[in-house]
Amino acid sequence: MTLSSSIKIKRGDFTLDIELTAAPGEVVALLGPNGAGKTTALRALAGLLPLDDGRIDLDGIRLDQLAPEQRRIGVVFQDYLLFPHLTALDNVAFGPRCHGVPRAEARQQAQGWLARVGLAEHVRKKPRQLSGGQAQRVALARALAGEPRMLLLDEPLAALDARTRLDTRAQLRGHLTAFGGATILVTHDPLDALMLADRLVIIEDGRVVQTGDAATITAQPRTDYVARLVGLNLYRGHASGSTVRLPGGFDLVTAAEESGEVFVAFPPSAVALYPSRPDGSPRNTWPATVSTVSRQGDALRIELGGPIPVAADVTPAAAVHLGLEPGRELWATVKATEVRSYRA
Repeated sequence: MTLSSSIKIKRGDFTLDIELTAAPGEVVALLGPNGAGKTTALRALAGLLPLDDGRIDLDGIRLDQLAPEQRRIGVVFQDYLLFPHLTALDNVAFGPRCHGVPRAEARQQAQGWLARVGLAEHVRKKPRQLSGGQAQRVALARALAGEPRMLLLDEPLAALDARTRLDTRAQLRGHLTAFGGATILVTHDPLDALMLADRLVIIEDGRVVQTGDAATITAQPRTDYVARLVGLNLYRGHASGSTVRLPGGFDLVTAAEESGEVFVAFPPSAVALYPSRPDGSPRNTWPATVSTVSRQGDALRIELGGPIPVAADVTPAAAVHLGLEPGRELWATVKATEVRSYRA
């Protein structure tokens, strides 16, 4: 089922105004900072929030003119919202029962769905007897058992611990691949989006600021939020040949030549730090001051002030050698070959 929608909702000073599409079998992930409008969009698609303007069409059917229970949409909420007094079997059978399927037939269908998600031996258990990963799979089975035209997932892995999240993410990807309708996934986790979605839609302040596949988004971020999401330093400036003039007058030299307004980006790992100005230094060299030091995986993330704010990744050993702590003055360099530019 093809989704085509224009969603406009006003709530006080906040306005959500986005266009959202999804093809049959496509998983589209909505990402953005808190308050960007992701969950508002999902609730509008589900019929839990009315539109102030726009429309929602699913394979030619005008959904925004239908009540939520008439939309044939499966929803998996962040906290799953399983009925605590029902077994896993009856939780999943609830969907078919809502569509008029006789009780015995609905339970038979539910048993089949629980087997598909690997819970055939847990049909008699109630939600309190299930692990987080098992509860998530029951919620997914319940959503799919109603034979939805579209699937909406609101942070479906957020409540899981790291190990369970890893296993459940892989299982969820398999189920989404087998689903023939459109799927909209709301998540704060970039890894969930990259692993589960075919296309990413980035929302900030109620507007779509970037959309594309994972390779495009990660290679060419267009906002600070996206740059932080994919781990890049990002700036916007005016290019003349291989030199990009940034606001404030600082110049960055890039590997390629451009003209006009461009973005320039480079990873924190490309930033080299020195206690004094290095001899024969790269063309991109500037004095900097350490603002913060934090752990970033096996490295340390150093936030630097100076002519441009920049993040650098260094090893713990290098941090000790350089005496990196807030207020420490040093020199930063980036090779021109590490700096990518692209049209703004």
